[in-house]
This record gives sequence, C-alpha cells and structure tokens, in this order.
Amino acid sequence: MSEYNKQMQRFNVGEDCPVFDGLYEFCQLSAGGSVAGAVKLNKQATDIAINWGGGLHHAKKSEASGFCYVNDIVLAILELLKYHQRVLYIDIDIHHGDGVEEAFYTTDRVMTASFHKYGEYFPGTGDLRDIGAGKGKYYAVNFPLRDGIDDEAYEGIFKPLISKVIEMFQPSAIVLQCGADSLSGDRLGCFNLTLKGHGKCVEFVKKFNLPLLLVGGGGYTIRNVARCWTYETAVALDTEVSNELPYNDYFEYFGPDFKLHISSSNMTNANSPDYLEKIKTRLFENLRMLPHAPGVQSQAIPEDAVDVEMEDEDEKQNPEERISIRASEKRISNENEHSDSEDEGDNRKDSRNYKKSKKVKTESNSNNEKDKKESNESNEKSATNTASSTGSGATNSETTPATIVINTENTEDKK
Repeated sequence: MSEYNKQMQRFNVGEDCPVFDGLYEFCQLSAGGSVAGAVKLNKQATDIAINWGGGLHHAKKSEASGFCYVNDIVLAILELLKYHQRVLYIDIDIHHGDGVEEAFYTTDRVMTASFHKYGEYFPGTGDLRDIGAGKGKYYAVNFPLRDGIDDEAYEGIFKPLISKVIEMFQPSAIVLQCGADSLSGDRLGCFNLTLKGHGKCVEFVKKFNLPLLLVGGGGYTIRNVARCWTYETAVALDTEVSNELPYNDYFEYFGPDFKLHISSSNMTNANSPDYLEKIKTRLFENLRMLPHAPGVQSQAIPEDAVDVEMEDEDEKQNPEERISIRASEKRISNENEHSDSEDEGDNRKDSRNYKKSKKVKTESNSNNEKDKKESNESNEKSATNTASSTGSGATNSETTPATIVINTENTEDKK
C-alpha cells in the first residue's frame, strides 16, 4: 500500500473528501466562521449570524465524509449551549444531516429536524424511525422525502412541523442549514424547489425572533448556489433584491437569462399528498411523546471560543503598505474556479458572449504574434544596415557595442 493511501486511512479521509492545497485554511475559515457567529449570538451582538462557508453537516468526530472535513455546525451548537439551555437545528439540504444528528443523538438539549431525500441516496440515514436514544429519544426528527418535491408541498410540511417542534421543545436559539442542493436543477439533487420556496423556510424561521445562525451546505450547480444565498441574505435582512443581476466579472455564468430567480422544472412530484400527510401525522405523534421542555442546572459559563471584540485582520492593514506575496496570491482566482462542467448543458453560460469573448481573445493573440514578427524583421533590417555602415568606415565607439547587443538578441530569437 502506498504512503498516500496509508495517510488517507489514518486520517479517515476517503474518495469523497479529496485532499487539496489550502485544506487546513479552508477548515479554519469554515469552522471558525460558524463558531464566531455563535459567539456573536451568545453576546447578543447580533440577532442573526450568517456563515455561508459553513454547513458541513456530514463530518464526524473522527471522520471526514461527503465533502465535509470539520463539522462546523456541531462546534457552533456546542458554543451556543454555553449560554442557551436548548438549541434547535433545522436542515433543508437534500442530504440528511447525519453528522449533526449523530453528535446530539443522546441529548435532550439539542433537537435536530431534517427534511431530506431518503432511499438509495447518500448518506443512507435519516429514516422516519430514527428518533434519538436515551435522554435524546424523540429529539431527532426526520422527514424522508421522495424525488421532485415542489415549493407548495415543501411549505405544507415545513411550516406546521417546525411550528410544532418549537412549541414542544421551546428552543432559545436556532441553527438553520440552508443547503442549496435541494433547488431545482442541481447536478446532484432531485428536488424541484425554487429560490422563493427555499427562502420561505428562512423567512418562516426568522419570524420566531430567536437568535438565528444561518449556514450554507451543499449545492453543485454553482450559479444557483450564489443566487440562493444572495436571496436568503436579503430575506434575513428584510431587504428587497432586484431580479435583474448587476454586471460583474462573473456575469456570463448566469446566462442565458441573467436573472436572480430560477424556474421549477416539469419533473413529477413523487411525494403524494397522502404520503406527506402520513409522515407528518407520525412525526406529530412522536413530538407528543416529549416531556415538558428540559431545564439545565445553573453552572459557570465556560470561556468563549472566540473573542467577540477581536478586530478583523484585514481592517488593521494599512492600505499604503505593501502586502506580502502570500497575501497577494490569495486574491488571485484560478482561471477555472467558477466554470461549470459540461454536464450543465447548453445553458450553463451565455454562449453568444462566451464565443464573442473567445473570438476577441483569439484575434488579440493573432495581432500580438503579427506585431512581434514585424518587430523582429525591423530589428534584423536595422542590424544589417548598421553592420554595413560599420564596415564602410564608421568608427563611433558608442554605436558599435549597442549594435552588437541587438544583433546578438536577434540571433537568439531566431534560434
């Protein structure tokens, strides 16, 4: 077995969690952002904290899983529990939030509620009968769904169930994972939600006026992920956002319509009203088994994981000072970073703009080569004339060495 495979096994990093350059820094930012948001909520420095770089709900205590390396959600909830007796976790990613559920499966201080595709689908957990264990029995709520659920059906199960959960559990803080792979048209997803349907979940949870941490999650059609979290940021801020996208460096990736909102597809909703009602009734029965909201004995509050007064490093930098090479390179985007794969179909970007920009680039390269060729010919002609004048009696000591240098460079160019 190769050394690489040994290291992969040692750290429980598999094929679905590839090692990449900057992995440690990525985990720092993802986990640190969620923990910092939790600290802000604990200190009542904000009502809503957002970390779209978080939401990695598959990672376990000693195992990376499903593109998730460090479970920032679990770390953030642990931070919230320092100040809050009960925390509610809601997951609207298309995949089951197995890492978070597993972490709090035996406690009554955290309730997890997940709405996900169930069956032969990653991670294969989240059965209706998975309800928690020990003190945590009935504190895990799983709503298994089938392909094609639309906005209307999703709203019909989300609002009544979350209302009942909050009524019975009485949380003092909420964490909402907003995975965008439950949107229509996602490359790995199979739901049929629009931005408005997805955003209604954020809007509804926000109305309870509890400290709220919003985190990202899955999403594999990149342009729709950007659309979704832009819209939901606006929802969190009670701000209207235009459907017309402003022009920017990535404008062409949002073609061919260049609009914020997306349309649902014509896929069949395999979730019949009877099926949804049956699952909802069963979950309500489980929630009725809950005792009154559990209390927690008073104890000393542990030290915060992050200093809420800590300044942002970027804000402390003097704009007049030269930045380091490392800091400069971090600002450079990879040429293919925002490109979609060929699986996206013909509409993955505005083909007209793309061809036009490609044509301009090709013509520019052609003109550059032509100019370079003409310049070389001109230099050769100049060198020949100068050499001739030198041979016919010119003795200017300053001109001759310069001519020799130019002549040498041209010879090297030819080679």
